[in-house]
Amino acid sequence: MRDYYEILGVERGAEADTIKRSYRKLALQYHPDRNNGSAEAEEQFKELTEAYEVLKDPNKRAAYDRYGHAGVKGGAGAGFAGFSFHDALDIFMRDFGGFSVDDMFGGSGGRQRRGAQSVRKGPDMRITFPLTLDEVAGGVKRTVRIEVNDECGRCDGSGAKAGTSPVTCSTCGGAGEVRRVQRSFLGQLVSVMPCPECGGEGQRIEQPCEQCSGRGVERAQREIEVSVPPGVSTGDYLTMRGQGNAGVRGGPRGDVLVVLEVEEDERFLRDGSDLIFELPVTFSQAAMGAELDVPTIGGTARLKVAPGTQSGRLLRMRGKGLPQLQSTNRGDLIIRVVVWTPTTLTPEQESVFRQLAKVEAPAERVDDGRDRGFWGRVKEALTGS
Repeated sequence: MRDYYEILGVERGAEADTIKRSYRKLALQYHPDRNNGSAEAEEQFKELTEAYEVLKDPNKRAAYDRYGHAGVKGGAGAGFAGFSFHDALDIFMRDFGGFSVDDMFGGSGGRQRRGAQSVRKGPDMRITFPLTLDEVAGGVKRTVRIEVNDECGRCDGSGAKAGTSPVTCSTCGGAGEVRRVQRSFLGQLVSVMPCPECGGEGQRIEQPCEQCSGRGVERAQREIEVSVPPGVSTGDYLTMRGQGNAGVRGGPRGDVLVVLEVEEDERFLRDGSDLIFELPVTFSQAAMGAELDVPTIGGTARLKVAPGTQSGRLLRMRGKGLPQLQSTNRGDLIIRVVVWTPTTLTPEQESVFRQLAKVEAPAERVDDGRDRGFWGRVKEALTGS
């Protein structure tokens, strides 16, 4: 699949206005009504609109910049799976719908305009999806119960009283919109606006359903299955298309934006796919060396602390961190050794330390040069400075 920036002909750092202008210019060029319904132009129009819909949204654009197409299409059934030509038309008219495309290009009939009722998608909704670090490591599939607008059970979403049906609006003839013609030095311009009589729906309800008051929807509980891939982070999201609120009077369902929120784990500090663990050791363990168990995601691992290990030393256990999103690679577990100093001493401990004090002496400088560059990278994550 081609790069979205390449499709729109813009640089990766392009401003939002530049992206919008470029899309509008190319969308008008490849709009099927200007190309006699060409299937090739239709596909290019759809491709352009899909790229625009991602890059105009800061969150989707950030996910695309970081993970590519996988970040917005989602291996978990999210993103732009099922993006259709009608979706593309809806997006184009939503953002640039102040005119009639057919009339602008002199087309009187290549493509029949749909009534507004068929495109009034239900409103999108946003939910927060909490995750533990263990779930981030292995991925998780979970059923979530949400409250949405559902089709009215009494009128089956029509909004009309049982035994009756909506009638075609006499003002717009069912088109859901009215046109206004203006003349200027550029020639005849046609603007399109929602029909004031039917509110843009193309139909009127003369006898509303008593249960939903003519809206065609009612509040209901709905279960959706959310599948989260391994390696995600707080702020990542999945788009569950067509899983949200039903549209008014038979309109298609909106989407559910599932925003992921990873709970803090008291054992680890996370740095991307790496995990950082602070390991307290006694003076004797640091001086003479020891083998100790350290926690990992899903268990423990045996770590060898070499004799003479200094406080603050960083040790790395490769592949013991978190999986990288959309990859088979894993991060590392980084152990920061901290020599523990007791705050109170028993008489026996005090006696031993007094004997040690008579024979011990610090080196002028302890610095074996190892981990210097690595510590510079991790220091900010550990100290916040």
